[in-house]
Amino acid sequence: MTANVTEHEPTRSAPPPQSSAGELDKSNARVREMFRQIAPRYDLMNHLLSLNIDKYWRTQAVKRLRLAPGVPALDVCTGTGDLAIAIADAAPEDVAVVGSDFCYAMLEIARRKRVAGTRSESIEFLEADSQQLPFPADRFQCVTVAFGLRNVADTDRGLQEMTRVCRPGGQVMVLEFSKPTMMGLRQTYNFYFKHILPKVGQWFARNNKSAYSYLPDSVSRFPDGQALADRMLAAGLTDVKFTPLTFGVCTIYEGTKPLADEPSGASP
Repeated sequence: MTANVTEHEPTRSAPPPQSSAGELDKSNARVREMFRQIAPRYDLMNHLLSLNIDKYWRTQAVKRLRLAPGVPALDVCTGTGDLAIAIADAAPEDVAVVGSDFCYAMLEIARRKRVAGTRSESIEFLEADSQQLPFPADRFQCVTVAFGLRNVADTDRGLQEMTRVCRPGGQVMVLEFSKPTMMGLRQTYNFYFKHILPKVGQWFARNNKSAYSYLPDSVSRFPDGQALADRMLAAGLTDVKFTPLTFGVCTIYEGTKPLADEPSGASP
């Protein structure tokens, strides 16, 4: 599969996203630079800071995919490729898996994870902006994103693009952090996210001390539960549902692109 995408990413000097009294700065240049800086330690930090539960979350997401033979699958904001690799491992052999991301440094790590003689060897990792995907409409049987949608500058545009390139009848799936509602757990979660996670993350990402302050800020500001489901409905998906995992710390959102003769925006 080929696409009109950028082949390299120039080094940028833009500072990482900083929160302020106003909106969180999620401009492309700032978010891309932040991930470029933390890319070498991104996987280690993710597994450590999630207590390795992020692997379980991806496994649960892949189990919900209806992977049919002969039709490609796309993982956007793929980062270092973990979800794309999990999809390739679970898919029929003739399913081409593509991972796209706008951060070249993250994609370089994803490419190094491909193992000769396994399904991951055939994954194509492409540099592309999720707000303007370089693929034709109705191309993929499923379009997924794990822990990346909240980093897209325009959430609605990202969802619209995911829906556009998905085949009618295909799945759009979002795996994202959410805010638990259970008393006690909610307070513990908030304390960990606001006080423990940034300090541990900063120790690992010494060249970018704000990256793991950005994480809890971005999660706290991002819509979750029914609010995000409503955004998926507005993007044209139907049968939208969401499943909380690990007491609501993470949530899987699923929607279906309607067939040509079906109305969009049906209630979940």
